[in-house]
Amino acid sequence: MQNFEYCTPTKMIFGKGVVEKLPEVLAPIGTKILMTYGGGSIKKSGLYDTVKKLLADKFEVTELSGIEPNPKYSSVLEGIRLCRENNIEVILAVGGGSVLDCSKAIAGCTLSEGDPWDIITSKAPTTNALPIVDIITMAATGSEYDFGGVISRPETNDKVGYMNEHLFPKCSLIDPTYTFTVPRNQTVAGVADAMNHILETYFNSDPNFLMDGIMETAIKSLIKNVRIVLEEPENYDARAEIFLNCSLACNGIYGLGEAPSGWPMHGIEHALSAYYDITHGVGLAIITPRWLRHILNEKTVGRIAQYGRNVFGINEKSDTETAEKAISATYDLYESIGIPMHLRDVGIDEIRISEMAHHIAINEGLNQPDVYAPLTEKDIEEIFTASL
Repeated sequence: MQNFEYCTPTKMIFGKGVVEKLPEVLAPIGTKILMTYGGGSIKKSGLYDTVKKLLADKFEVTELSGIEPNPKYSSVLEGIRLCRENNIEVILAVGGGSVLDCSKAIAGCTLSEGDPWDIITSKAPTTNALPIVDIITMAATGSEYDFGGVISRPETNDKVGYMNEHLFPKCSLIDPTYTFTVPRNQTVAGVADAMNHILETYFNSDPNFLMDGIMETAIKSLIKNVRIVLEEPENYDARAEIFLNCSLACNGIYGLGEAPSGWPMHGIEHALSAYYDITHGVGLAIITPRWLRHILNEKTVGRIAQYGRNVFGINEKSDTETAEKAISATYDLYESIGIPMHLRDVGIDEIRISEMAHHIAINEGLNQPDVYAPLTEKDIEEIFTASL
């Protein structure tokens, strides 16, 4: 078992009606609020009006709207400007993981010296950050319970992870009822994202029995409950279990004592959504079974077979047969819940495959010794080609 340090300072308030606690959560932190959100979903659901009413008496609210999926660097710059001009004391992120990711970048760049992109890419240090409180309305990224986010810069085809201990939210308010109206395609993409967060952790070179059992059960929980909510969108228990699973899947707890994996599937998918702005969870679902098949060899076969036995109940005569069927079962799962499983299905052809593979090889470090299954530029190009 590997040595580790672990701390999650974020307070999680989870359940029906917890948004009503927002004023008492914010009051000790600050009264000058930057409220960040995306498109119109929080207004359609009534959450926007609820938040504004809760903050009406004692708080001064500045708004930053229009934050997109795969949040853009331009929104970060606008948020920094608003924070500095309005002496913002706390950021309130209301919406999905992209809103919170963008808010984290705003928080860190506002109080740190240097070019914001240098701060996001860790070329300049994050020395402090504005406190963040969030109301998350999507079960997906787990950004509500971790210290990182992902920011896209379309003009350079970059999509980079920004991680720093200053970026943990102070408090996350999670009411699963706000996911009742999340569209089907976003629901399944969020589950695919969370499942992939677990798989990125699961496939490592120094596993332990405790974490294996937790992760295998977490994946089975996602599979079971996504099938329920697709039939019963307002099944609270299923929605709540998915949400809690998503929150835990990316905050490090599933990898305690285990070796790092390098997160290769995310490294590959980041190029897809940077170049083509596709839905992150969909890109991960397309890449995952192709990555598994590409890395299947004498070193990895036992691990992939264990995944097949303990998650899908597959138990063939050999590890190789079991692993092969586990990979097929992963593909079939995503397809069965309505995720498009080919790059061509989401508007991506072979034209930029070589360019993306080169970009990933240069920027993502997927051929480093600590990566579970190191990938060369040629490997990455072959995974893309197999995904077409």
